[in-house]
Amino acid sequence: MARNKLDIKSYGGFFPITVLCLIILYAPLLVVTVYSLNDSNSITNWEGISFRWYLDVFVGPESEKFRTAAWNSFSIAIVAAISSTTIATLSATAMVRGGRFKMRSASFGLINLPLMVPEIVTAVATLIFFNAIGFSRGYLTILIAHMAFCIPFAYLPIAARMQGIEDTYEQAAMDLYATKRQAFTKILLPLMMPGIISGFLLAFIVSLDDFLITNFVKGAGVETLPTAIFGSVKQGIKPNIMAISTMLLGLSVVMVTLSYFISKTDKTK
Repeated sequence: MARNKLDIKSYGGFFPITVLCLIILYAPLLVVTVYSLNDSNSITNWEGISFRWYLDVFVGPESEKFRTAAWNSFSIAIVAAISSTTIATLSATAMVRGGRFKMRSASFGLINLPLMVPEIVTAVATLIFFNAIGFSRGYLTILIAHMAFCIPFAYLPIAARMQGIEDTYEQAAMDLYATKRQAFTKILLPLMMPGIISGFLLAFIVSLDDFLITNFVKGAGVETLPTAIFGSVKQGIKPNIMAISTMLLGLSVVMVTLSYFISKTDKTK
């Protein structure tokens, strides 16, 4: 006799607990979004709906600072995402398609270690490493730190995608006289592409949104959007900060949503 599947929704209190969790998670974000549309100069007084603070981000007194920070953030995120995705793809190929080899379990642990270690520990360790080798902090140190930190975020969707692809495709290609390289580039790589794109998007948004590691390894005068926002908040919360935070939130939601749907693409197509 087959067992009935466990339906967690049938337990008493499931719905109110779910609603409570959603409120705790998303109510602060909703407040920031709503007050970014406030026409008032004060964040505590509501004076109607206006997009003036979104315009202020681009042409206001602090627009030059935010523009430079945005350039740093996006350029670092793109390069870090490309580099970490490339490394993650090669790592996933070795781990999933490479068979058993010495130190395989240790390698898997090292790849996923940044996900389990508190980010503050990673930030301090990275800072100590750069100081130990005498590397001047600045744009390049942020880029290197982001490349290393983003690898596991890119690796997980890529490895999951590859594990779902049977090796019979590559075997069939090699039976038709394809080399291992051709079987990989012509058969396996296209099938992996949704996972690779998903990994790239996740790595990109993790790099773009990172504050803690960036704040430790950045040099004087180098700012990204999260650190620029933090610096402005220390002088007082302004409505334009809410506007730029809302835009970053929207971009993050779009990226994560794209990553989710791309990773769900049928791997046989």
